[in-house]
Amino acid sequence: MGAKERKEARIKRKMRVRRKVRGTAERPRLSVFRSSKHIYAQLIDDDSAVTLATVSSLTKDLQPSIENNGGNCRGAAVVGERIARKAQEKGIKSVVFDRNGFLYHGRVKSLADSAREHGLEF
Repeated sequence: MGAKERKEARIKRKMRVRRKVRGTAERPRLSVFRSSKHIYAQLIDDDSAVTLATVSSLTKDLQPSIENNGGNCRGAAVVGERIARKAQEKGIKSVVFDRNGFLYHGRVKSLADSAREHGLEF
């Protein structure tokens, strides 16, 4: 399976999940995207089409704690912890999880577990 087919398969999975998952102001969508070197997380209110918070392994204040490990589970855990803190600062306790077509395994699972440990419910 080539890169083009893998991407198309992920997009199909993403669309299948997005038909069911919708974020609101009270319970926003925690969307995760992973590239080969980095991982990104966003809290999105789909009702008003607004991104409430965003964190990635490229965020400047996370660089010392990640140390160029944005592409592994440890870096994903740090991003999960930070997105949970940002959510709590905005008064958000519960989210719906959008894995964005990626398998719930490895870095995506590590980010989700870390966010749960630091107070987010989903």
